[in-house]
Amino acid sequence: MNIAGKKKIVLLGMMSKMPVAGNAWLAVQYLIGFQRLGYDVYYVEAHGCTPRELMEHEHDDGCLKAARYIERILRRFDLHQNWAYHARNAGGQVYGMTKGELHALYRSAELIINLHGGTVPLPEHAETGRLIYLGTDPVETELEVFHGVQRTIDFLSAHAAFFTWGLNYGRPDCKLPYAEQFAFRPSPPPVICDLWQHDKRRGEMFTTIGNWRQLHREVLFQGEVYHWSKHHEYLKFLDLPRHTPQKFELALSSYNDEDRRLLEERGWHVRPSMPFSADLDGYRNYLAGSRASLPWPRTKTCGYEPVGSASGALSIWLAAGQ
Repeated sequence: MNIAGKKKIVLLGMMSKMPVAGNAWLAVQYLIGFQRLGYDVYYVEAHGCTPRELMEHEHDDGCLKAARYIERILRRFDLHQNWAYHARNAGGQVYGMTKGELHALYRSAELIINLHGGTVPLPEHAETGRLIYLGTDPVETELEVFHGVQRTIDFLSAHAAFFTWGLNYGRPDCKLPYAEQFAFRPSPPPVICDLWQHDKRRGEMFTTIGNWRQLHREVLFQGEVYHWSKHHEYLKFLDLPRHTPQKFELALSSYNDEDRRLLEERGWHVRPSMPFSADLDGYRNYLAGSRASLPWPRTKTCGYEPVGSASGALSIWLAAGQ
């Protein structure tokens, strides 16, 4: 519901495509962050992907499940009237709003933010000149621009401004070629600290959550292969627990018994992440109960770290009236 006099921001997200708590918390913190900066915020999914992770059976109504999932997440944060799910590849039905209301929202929005760059822009997204790209996984897109991949260039060209989590991108020691055609501005993801309040007891272990093996999305640059899968980098620190009395735990998915045995033999605690990473409270409590979060090692091309405030470069851009 629009608050009179407030400018609107639309966040194009992918919560239903990746229905895990980390992804939900990410989208929610952007929404709440902009809300606290004085904007009227809306969450929209118009990516056109089938929400397979929410479907238990082949004949399930995936779009309805996606809409209900989004509404349930946003209701918790009193945003349950400010969302829409556009089933682009399933008849075009819109849930949460009417099509007319959604198009009017696009026309009136101060900004439409393409989070993850996960939404292929529709004409109604780009026609106002206020669609911006917010990349959360740097390297692949930037290299495609460098190599002149036309579909990527066409995709980015629909946007009016460009932001990236690659905080080192564009600096002299960053190996990733800078895309002169698109002026990416580094902008860290928001952390709304009061949403993560804990009992303040220091946890026993350093922890992290993630996928161990993801054998896809490799990229080649200057004769070297850069891997999407995190385990390649983490194996370089395999012996870390042997050099300190501190305890380390990896909460993982996409690993097998052999991976677990290898890690445990070197002193790592290993536990499956899915039992709690699909639950907002379970996920938050696990992170908040850690002694400290153990970051996944950064790749050599363009490191980024999940730190920062709700404002960052993106809200500075807003405040400047860009």
